[in-house]
Amino acid sequence: MLQQQIKELARQYAPDFIAVRQHLHANPELSYKEFETSQYIQQQLTAMGISFETMATTGVVGLIQGKNPNKRIVALRADIDALPIEEENKVPYVSKNKGIMHACGHDVHTTVLLGAAKILNALKHEWEGSVKLIFQPGEERNPGGASIMIKEGVLENPKPQSIFGLHVHPGLPIGKLSFRGGKVMASADELYFTIRSKGGHAAGPHLTADTILIASHLIIALQQVISRNRDPLLASVLSVTSFQGGHTTNVIPHEVKLMGTFRAMDEAWRFKAHELIRTIAKSVVEGMGAELEMHIDVGYPTVFNNEALNDKARILAEQYMGAANVETTELRMGAEDFGYYSQVIPGCFYRLGVRNEAQGITSGVHTPTFNIDENAIEIGMGMMAWLGSTVVTQ
Repeated sequence: MLQQQIKELARQYAPDFIAVRQHLHANPELSYKEFETSQYIQQQLTAMGISFETMATTGVVGLIQGKNPNKRIVALRADIDALPIEEENKVPYVSKNKGIMHACGHDVHTTVLLGAAKILNALKHEWEGSVKLIFQPGEERNPGGASIMIKEGVLENPKPQSIFGLHVHPGLPIGKLSFRGGKVMASADELYFTIRSKGGHAAGPHLTADTILIASHLIIALQQVISRNRDPLLASVLSVTSFQGGHTTNVIPHEVKLMGTFRAMDEAWRFKAHELIRTIAKSVVEGMGAELEMHIDVGYPTVFNNEALNDKARILAEQYMGAANVETTELRMGAEDFGYYSQVIPGCFYRLGVRNEAQGITSGVHTPTFNIDENAIEIGMGMMAWLGSTVVTQ
């Protein structure tokens, strides 16, 4: 039985791939600079006898052909970049690269896909179709490595009929998976505002436009985008996260910079909100006598899981894990560039439990103490291989 063969190989290979994860964790690289990581992935695939090509500079795309390779084509995706965070874990495999850490679990995602690849390749005479392996750079930074990979043809030659990706979930206990159909994660756009006037003495504010005061008014006014213009049933967030201006007590600065993020679950509302942000910012700043320079860096779209594909994947997960170990993923305002793939072909983005309270493994992603229960490696690679070999595409 294929499922039992996959489980046995996952158990057998798990120690080797825990070592792979520890190597990746100790050697993190930032977005679009994953040169050594890419070489390591290529070495692993070469050792497995899996053909591959490179794209988007550090991206790697492998292909495994089973029986009747054109019958069904499924893509499996992992991201490979790390974050600019100084690690605080006390583990043998702590990051060797100062100020850089796999704090979002991309080392796990890459390891799981490599493990699934080895399983699928070992059993390629037991399943039908082809599986495309996508190791993608730059998930953590605009414009998103997924968008670059798609432009360079990752979803062509051969064209997958569906794509799967997973993400570690530090809130979900080890031994569990979670799925959700439809909207899963928010879009993410970056907001940049520069407010300028001639500046002046703090004792004579009437002789200039007070950039500090104007920026403060702008922050408050921007909240109207959410509070008074958004349909209350549409999830959305606007947060100003940086206020840079001034350097002493007696000078009104000539320039103040604000930065922030805008998140939405609805694409139509997303772009309507962009226009509202521009209108409000212009009216507040220019109405108070200053000049405005503004940029909205349009980022990742919402992650939308194809309902039918998600349902199939959840059934397969229940078969593999047991129904009691498959939960429903909560809606999240975080963002993921997997959304680019799911705009082109049916996609399913699911979650892998990595939490172990007994071992003190509870830190969230993007924190300096994030870590996982490494038993998740065996579960993750086995489940991804099961999906890749079994799911019937639409």
